[in-house]
Amino acid sequence: MAKAKQKVPSIIDSVEALELKMAAMREAQKVYASYSQEQVDTIFRAAAMAANKARIPLAKIAVEETGMGIMEDKVIKNHFAAEYIYNQFRNTKTCGVIEEDAVRGVKKVAEPLGLIAAVIPMTNPTSTAIFKTLLSLKTRNAIIISPHPKAKRCTIEAARLVLDAAVKAGAPEGIIGWIDVPSLDMTNLVMKESDCILATGGPGMVHAAYSSGKPALGVGAGNTPVIIDSSADILNAVNSVIHSKTFDNGMICASEQSVTVLADIYDEVKAEFQRRGCYFLKGNEIRKVGETVIINGAVNAKIVGKSAFAIAELAGVKVPEKTRILIGEVTDTSTNEPFAHEKLSPVLGMYKAETFDQALDMAEQLVMEGGPGHTASLFINPSETEKIAKHADRMNACRILINMPSAHGGIGDIYNFALLPSLTLGCGSWGGNSISHNVGAMDLLNIKTVAERRENMLWMRMPEKIYFKRGAMGVALDELGTVMHKQKAFIVTDQFLFQNGYVLPIEKKLDEMGIRHSCFYDVAPDPTLQCALEGTKQMSEFGPDVIIALGGGSAMDAAKIMWVMYEHPDVNFEDLAMNFMDIRKRIYTYPEMGKKAYFVAIPTSSGTGSEVTPFAIITDAETGTKWPLADYELLPDMAIVDADNMMNQPKGLTSASGIDVMTHALEAYVSIMATDMTDGIALKATKLVFDYLPSAYENGAKDPVAREHMALASTLAGEAFANAFLGLNHSMAHKLGAYHHIPHGVANALLLGYVIRYNANDEAAKMGTFPQYAYPHARERYCDIARYNGFAGASDQETLDNLIGKLEELKRTIGIPSSIKEWGVKEEDFLATLDEMTENAFNDQCTGANPRYPLLSEIKELYLMAYYGKDTHEAERI
Repeated sequence: MAKAKQKVPSIIDSVEALELKMAAMREAQKVYASYSQEQVDTIFRAAAMAANKARIPLAKIAVEETGMGIMEDKVIKNHFAAEYIYNQFRNTKTCGVIEEDAVRGVKKVAEPLGLIAAVIPMTNPTSTAIFKTLLSLKTRNAIIISPHPKAKRCTIEAARLVLDAAVKAGAPEGIIGWIDVPSLDMTNLVMKESDCILATGGPGMVHAAYSSGKPALGVGAGNTPVIIDSSADILNAVNSVIHSKTFDNGMICASEQSVTVLADIYDEVKAEFQRRGCYFLKGNEIRKVGETVIINGAVNAKIVGKSAFAIAELAGVKVPEKTRILIGEVTDTSTNEPFAHEKLSPVLGMYKAETFDQALDMAEQLVMEGGPGHTASLFINPSETEKIAKHADRMNACRILINMPSAHGGIGDIYNFALLPSLTLGCGSWGGNSISHNVGAMDLLNIKTVAERRENMLWMRMPEKIYFKRGAMGVALDELGTVMHKQKAFIVTDQFLFQNGYVLPIEKKLDEMGIRHSCFYDVAPDPTLQCALEGTKQMSEFGPDVIIALGGGSAMDAAKIMWVMYEHPDVNFEDLAMNFMDIRKRIYTYPEMGKKAYFVAIPTSSGTGSEVTPFAIITDAETGTKWPLADYELLPDMAIVDADNMMNQPKGLTSASGIDVMTHALEAYVSIMATDMTDGIALKATKLVFDYLPSAYENGAKDPVAREHMALASTLAGEAFANAFLGLNHSMAHKLGAYHHIPHGVANALLLGYVIRYNANDEAAKMGTFPQYAYPHARERYCDIARYNGFAGASDQETLDNLIGKLEELKRTIGIPSSIKEWGVKEEDFLATLDEMTENAFNDQCTGANPRYPLLSEIKELYLMAYYGKDTHEAERI
């Protein structure tokens, strides 16, 4: 038989009764959590209206019970807590989907925290209760209030009034609760058993909230220092301070506690305070009031919220009955000085500063020793922007108020639009708080972010102009004069091309157009930074508006580096070479290129595709460091692919560059960043290589058709990998070539079969990370290439085998050895560099786009297989 629920006592005056009450409130909150935004907003409005109508009677009983403050000012606080909070959050979504971005696939869903524990101070016993209960109603939370023992009657009355109005409007019974007879045990229980603590009060209570083990939104002590600058409107400044400091007898934590005045206006400011009824303590009076206000380093509870006259009387100091503020002129800004403390009363410390910087020093100490993180205030001419910025920089305060009453300014929305209206003001880590803003409705919500899978925009980047076909060079270069009206051209090439007349047709065309020209022809096969620096020096002296790179990858890479240094002499190559996961999100932003010179790339070999890629590699000859650069700012503006420049490539270059083209196309097609835009051109490139590389290798210039198709294949593969990027084959080849001086294309070929087998093992693959790559499917992609080229088998495995077999056949045809060892690398040399090569290959920029994300141990195994020339099937077991 089910146990009957115990009835909740009507008076909560014991731990047992409180436990029953909180259990019942949790049930009410579960019901309330199902309410719609429309239902919640109806309840919120009804409760706010009820609180607003009761602002005067609530203020009266607050003063009657606590003996603190000014009834008329408490009316304003109650009014603020009802009206301003309602106005701020009336249209705020707090139920269900509160934000949605369909394009990015993101929804934010608001859920209540549950049961809120609210500790209410006696300084603002009714307004704070209104504020917290309204926020809880708006956010579908239940709230249990622990009032201050000396303000329990007025706090409970405020809570009861809000509850009755809420229930009448449709809220569940018991959604707001309170402790009728507060005690330390019950307050601790409330904090321990709630879902979140909304704590407003003294440092001890706030510390207890943060120590409870539950999430807490607490606030620190306020000790607002005010600076009145020489440029300030004195009348406005003094009266703003008086208005704030006398409001409810100074009990708002953001109210001014000290005023620091620049020496040249000090007397005028003092006179204005006196004229407005403030009393400057004289001689021993300062000590008497100080010792009365602060006892043992803490504010005397007997003076909190009392009038200036009452405090003076308590201290044995005679002042006029209508005195508005007691001001002590002091010099010590440390906590040894009572006037440097938070005083929660119309008592103010006043300091004189000779300079603005001295005033900042004093204010900085005051805020950090007495009210870190809370509020700091400045009165100044708005045109003094540098001083305003300096003040904001120096003050470790979460509210920096300019030219406004601090108490009213700090609670927000009256004298400014920047601060959320609130009666709980966070102080950040400076004040030991978890928040640094004014607490609002969003702080009492759990926000669930529902993120649907979305794939970021892709791209296809190429030079703005690509000219191809035999004989295209002269026609394309004509644009430099007839269309672009260039004046000075700088040609970058190597000695072989220069000495064998490859530059002459370019120079002749430039002469015909009246374009002055200069040529740098000292680019080495593996271009160095030192070479690029020398070229840049000559380029800068000549001052070209167009750069023409003529040659293979080395000349084009060197020219790109010179272009960067010519346009941006202060670039740092370590930054330029920084790796990235996504080129659009890289940490380092490349400088904008093309402001000084237009870049034209003319390839003379069919391999790198550098004329259409954003890549370049440069080596520091002094340190041996290779700088691989990749960014679309390095993309040439114009590419001229004229096979007439490639007819006489030697067989070794034809072989190495041709198989490099094949590797480019293969890796671009299986890359995790491959797209429909790159797939077609990658496939076409593979077919052109299979069809034409053997004849180009064997017959050279005797087969101009093969040469031209290989030129086109190189450019197509370059376009593909410029946008889809490469993979592990290139990462490993880069390091193999660097450590053992193997031509790049040959290094790629020696690894190719092993990497394909490794990548195609989809079942064992640790997948690369890119949103467009949904699952490992490299085998399928390799099979696509095989079928496109007519190598289909009866199964995917047979089709893959056919592709690798055809590649091995192609390699034999063009004279590629079967292993690294056969190339001539000594075993001891290879093994001595193996670990370092492995790690550097893993760190290569190309690795991230590989369809199978490799482990270091796997790269090492692949290197060893390729060295000894093992059967490529061995790679399938990795």
